[in-house]
Amino acid sequence: MSGTDFGSAPDGRPTHRFRLVDGDLEVDVTDFGATVVAVRVPDRDGRVADVVLGHDHVSAYADAANPYLGATVGRVANRIGGAAFTLDGRTHRLAANDGDNHLHGGGARAFSRVVWELLEVGDDRVTLVHVSPDGEEGYPGGVEVTAAYHVVGDRLEIEYRARADARTPVSLTNHAYVNLAGEPAGDVLDHRAQVFAHRYTPVGAGQIPTGEIAEVAGTPLDLRQPTRIGDRLPALADDPGGGIDHNFVVDGEPGRQRPAARVEDPASGRTLEVHTDQPGVQFYTGNMLDGSIVGRAGTPYRRHAAFCLEPQGFPDAVNQPAFPSVILDPGAEYVHRTHYRFGVS
Repeated sequence: MSGTDFGSAPDGRPTHRFRLVDGDLEVDVTDFGATVVAVRVPDRDGRVADVVLGHDHVSAYADAANPYLGATVGRVANRIGGAAFTLDGRTHRLAANDGDNHLHGGGARAFSRVVWELLEVGDDRVTLVHVSPDGEEGYPGGVEVTAAYHVVGDRLEIEYRARADARTPVSLTNHAYVNLAGEPAGDVLDHRAQVFAHRYTPVGAGQIPTGEIAEVAGTPLDLRQPTRIGDRLPALADDPGGGIDHNFVVDGEPGRQRPAARVEDPASGRTLEVHTDQPGVQFYTGNMLDGSIVGRAGTPYRRHAAFCLEPQGFPDAVNQPAFPSVILDPGAEYVHRTHYRFGVS
């Protein structure tokens, strides 16, 4: 099984699409950006729909306007303030691809924009590998990273592993945009979200963390109980992210699997539960979607057409000494396991 043709990447390399199936859950993954292309699940009446935003050809994923739909992002997910950090006395300057800041690994050689090599594939799993050399996108040290996708019953399990030959930051995540109502996407304002976090990391200009770790109690980001997403957005209209786009400190011990979030679409009954071993989860409500991206169903993806739940290290951790470190040492292994469980209510 070698996958089906998904078109040629900008560098001319062929790309492929792999379909993973177990029971009622079908997941499509492409080797371009180790990207989740589709997730098909039934609703409470058994009607199957694709619940992630996406495209049917690599060209749309390679387009500079692609907002990381379904991609593996890294070498460091989220933002790095000033597009620079200092490690062991040396300052490393990165691509400023988000105003003055660095976002999701940078430019043309970010993990989301390269063709990964196929390591193994089966009916219900695929493992991809990418080798990032020293200096790529400004990062020190060479890194070899694998992305393994495994469909098990009602779960999509994602496991990232990485090793480095020099000290370097590594923090990966998947950036799937989810709408549990299914394609063609409307909005997720009526979805009910619960995030298992008592704390979050406030941000300032450019959505760079202030360094504070604050309580969600008394703020619009208190999502400890199931809450209609649309009910919280007006209070966040003047926030730097223009809505929910925040890193939540997942309750429990990092490094252990524990619940991070649960979202339900009352209309279809579809639910998503996210379990992770990562310290944080970025919850984003598609505030920057503006209709310029047209999906596979021919529907423009407008504001709030989907939400993202991105387990990861804290944003700008390389510049925030109070945050958990994202530095990977030679001889150590970075391991990130996240499970996305789909069901019905």
